Amino acid sequence: MPSYTVTVATGSQWFAGTDDYIYLTLVGSEGCSERTLLDKAFYNDFERGAVDSYDVNVAEDVGEIQLVKIEKRKYWVQDDWYCKYITVKTPAGDYVEFPCYRWVSDEQEIVLRDGTARLPKDDVTQVAKQHRRKELEERQKLYRWMEWHPGFPLSIDAKTCKDLPRDIQFDSEKGVDFILNYTKAMENLYVNRFMHMFQSSWSDFADFEKIFLRISNTISEYVMQHWQEDFMFGYQYLNGCNPVMIQKCTKLPDKFPVTTEMVDCSLERNLTLEEEIKAGNVYIADYSLLDGVSANSTDPCTIQYLAAPICLLYKNLQNKVLPIAIQLAQTPGENNPIYLPSDEKYDWLLAKIWVRSSDFHIHQTVTHLLRTHLISEVFGIAMYRQLPAVHPLFKLILPHVKFTIAINTKAREQLICECGLFDKANATGGGGHVQLVQRAMKQFKFSSLCFPEEIQMRGVDSKEELPYYLYRDDGNMVWEATKSFVSDVVNIYYDSDETVSTDVELQAFVKDVCVFGLNGNEDLGFPKTIMTRDKLIEYVTVIIFVASSQHAAVNFGQFDWCSWIPNSPPTMRRPPPTEKGVVTINYIIESLPDRGRSCWHLGAVWALSQFQENELFLGMYTDEHFIEKPVKNAMKKFRKKLDEISNIIKERNKNKKLPYYYFSPDRIPNSVAV
Repeated sequence: MPSYTVTVATGSQWFAGTDDYIYLTLVGSEGCSERTLLDKAFYNDFERGAVDSYDVNVAEDVGEIQLVKIEKRKYWVQDDWYCKYITVKTPAGDYVEFPCYRWVSDEQEIVLRDGTARLPKDDVTQVAKQHRRKELEERQKLYRWMEWHPGFPLSIDAKTCKDLPRDIQFDSEKGVDFILNYTKAMENLYVNRFMHMFQSSWSDFADFEKIFLRISNTISEYVMQHWQEDFMFGYQYLNGCNPVMIQKCTKLPDKFPVTTEMVDCSLERNLTLEEEIKAGNVYIADYSLLDGVSANSTDPCTIQYLAAPICLLYKNLQNKVLPIAIQLAQTPGENNPIYLPSDEKYDWLLAKIWVRSSDFHIHQTVTHLLRTHLISEVFGIAMYRQLPAVHPLFKLILPHVKFTIAINTKAREQLICECGLFDKANATGGGGHVQLVQRAMKQFKFSSLCFPEEIQMRGVDSKEELPYYLYRDDGNMVWEATKSFVSDVVNIYYDSDETVSTDVELQAFVKDVCVFGLNGNEDLGFPKTIMTRDKLIEYVTVIIFVASSQHAAVNFGQFDWCSWIPNSPPTMRRPPPTEKGVVTINYIIESLPDRGRSCWHLGAVWALSQFQENELFLGMYTDEHFIEKPVKNAMKKFRKKLDEISNIIKERNKNKKLPYYYFSPDRIPNSVAV
């Protein structure tokens, strides 16, 4: 009687084990085994982290193993079971691997294919084709599109995390409870003692240091000491947590009538402003997206304000980028003066504070929320709906959308919803953040997700012209490493452009992203089809880079750059001044956030800047969805390149007062999960 040895690995997560009955059926090319009970509760099998082996006897050889069926039936109390993988040793001594990495819930049956990745054209048997089709049909019932707000990218149809399919829920709900995390952060930072003074102002800048008592962070301390300096203001456009706003100024916009006479004392080359612009020494940051956005009005005791400033920046002879002119509203006029470094100290300082506050809002809502969180969720939902687990692109993309749908669902549940945490301290709370995303979507382009293209579109791609733009330099290294890895994997499975164009599942995936996830908005430039290997490589590189590297670059620096409140005020309590010479230190303090909102803000940026427990960083693929040696070699090559980049960045950062490490691969989580 032929005998198969079946090895079953249970996950190491909390509550991954089960006391339920587990049944297994082998489906082969010549027939099926009988339904075999692998476990009874009193055997203590299938415990957390366990690897258990069983003999499955069959009356006749079932032939080549094609599928493995697993059933879970309740023994006493219903509990979920996380199955990592199943390995089958055949009577001939061959081993067949069946990756699972899924939760088995309720009275559920799951059917697994062996781990060899296959395109639709590679499946010729009816059993394989039916399994592919049925898996997608079941997934499309579970993963449904929903419009959270008009004009937004679509999201998952789930009101709470508990409504999500079990496979994409967090292992521990506690770890992603924003309310709990923010409260705990305020306790850790010892700032909760100020919460009873929610509406009261700080007395002066030094008073803000009281919430820095438990902070020991090289960059945030340096920011606290130097935030008023023009150098620090300009440096953040290159290497802060929102280094995507600066662009080459090729012509001054009519709405920003700066003259040579205004800025002459800031120019160092004996050139006019127009000549400096032609020489490529002038840059601009325009916050027009904020123009007309409604400020937070959820608290009748505190009126809050927004501005839509324009800032002109100049590269001096030391190649430092410095602000030389600021206008706090989009329409020029007598009541909208252009502030200059030569103005009174507090006039100029408040103008810079307003720009930093506006930069914070664009960062949180557009750079961070829209361009990493929401767009990664679209890719994730479409992947689950259109790519079966056996597809090589599913295996490649999956680690980079892990927990993304869950974290976004939790954000919609607690953070950015009506009366959510976002309303407590942010001037764009109460609906302004929704307006901001809707406006940003009208300017959003697929090409802007391609890192080198985005850098080039802003005119900041030249190292010679802009030598200290570390965000650009490190980002390019990681982009190229990621693209090389994707290219290696794609070329293993797609031997020609025709193989790409005839992959019906790939085409359905790309179409789902564009037509459904992005509401068929052709102005965004997302492809509806992909016809060549080069375009496929670019598309998948975008998915992986945005979810891992881009998110890391704009997320994990929030505490460094935003914890010193005057450097990144989340709200302003007085309107922008309309004339010069009226600003005093008290005027600025009364404009900045009160004590309570400062504490909420500090807790938020601290919580958002923390890595998750057992974080998997870029290139770490602990779940072995791929079993083929060529892919494993590509992964090994990828990790080696990433290690080289990490070492380059580490060496460059030595002894620097302002190290830049947000694109260091050893600090880039695989996915958007915080």
